[in-house]
Amino acid sequence: MKGTPPVNTHPHERPRILLHDPTLRDGHHAVGHQLDADQLRAYATAANAAAVPVVEVGHGNGLGASSLQIGRSKLDDAMMLTTVREALTSSRMGVFMAPGWGTSDDLEAAVHHGADIVRIAAHCTEADVTERHLGVVRDLGAEAQGVLLMSHMTDPGELAEQCALMVKFGAQAVGIMDSAGHYLPSDVTERVHAIADAVDVTVIFHGHNNLGLAVANSLAAVDAGATVIDATARGFGAGAGNTQLEVLVAVLERRGAETGIGLREVLAAADIAADRLMKTPPSIDSIAVASGLAGVFSGFKRPVLQTARAEGVDPIDLFLALGERQVVAGQEDLIGVVARQLKASTR
Repeated sequence: MKGTPPVNTHPHERPRILLHDPTLRDGHHAVGHQLDADQLRAYATAANAAAVPVVEVGHGNGLGASSLQIGRSKLDDAMMLTTVREALTSSRMGVFMAPGWGTSDDLEAAVHHGADIVRIAAHCTEADVTERHLGVVRDLGAEAQGVLLMSHMTDPGELAEQCALMVKFGAQAVGIMDSAGHYLPSDVTERVHAIADAVDVTVIFHGHNNLGLAVANSLAAVDAGATVIDATARGFGAGAGNTQLEVLVAVLERRGAETGIGLREVLAAADIAADRLMKTPPSIDSIAVASGLAGVFSGFKRPVLQTARAEGVDPIDLFLALGERQVVAGQEDLIGVVARQLKASTR
């Protein structure tokens, strides 16, 4: 029955959860999209050795997103994909694209370079923009997935309708991203239940850790019917980071779920990520908490801090003001506008 977690027909068979690892995509937000080929290769090799099912790679905002507005990546898409593809002998390679940043040409190039899974993303109320590109992915022979960004900005019923629309367009899995790390477990339960009741395909959940609840929210998603969960090594990702992969593997193992990932090997991969990819692991600092409470995209942390410093305003006030404006990724130019308005209002 739709909307319920998988039921084991064999009493000794453990439920299967597929973990999707966007360390080399979401993690790019934390380092200004500046990972180099050696870093990509080192982590991809370790993740492959740990039998991580899917390793996602690319600019933090996805295919075609490298730009002055949101940050130029050190490597172009082709180099990133080629480097990681060569390292993945058993794991599948995933990519992410938001229409408006990427194009059908980017999708064709990504599949040419070995992408097995392509996620097409849209703002939580705008699934209609995914129709063309989900069709392109299916025509190219890759697995097409649809995800809704900033999903806290609308209600469970609307999310379910939007996910059903993406299934109609050809998505073979659909789900939600807690882009701002805003959810409580009860929020996740309600939304994932609604989506699982509305579709007959796999349901996805992607969490951020701004309020320290990413692992708990991921478990709530599993209990509500999601069977694909995103997680990154050491939580490497935007803002306070993502659901922490190695922790989630351990917790799911304690719960009796099957991930197919070797615990010792994924712990080793996390150590490599900490040593090679990041100066410091993500942490829940005051800015991360403000971002989560305000419901502002976690990737805004770096530009908000830079702008607040330049304009002489409190970054927490800036995050709260951006939350009131309901800004989304791609509206980074508004950070400066809102900061100057705050500055003027305190004179």
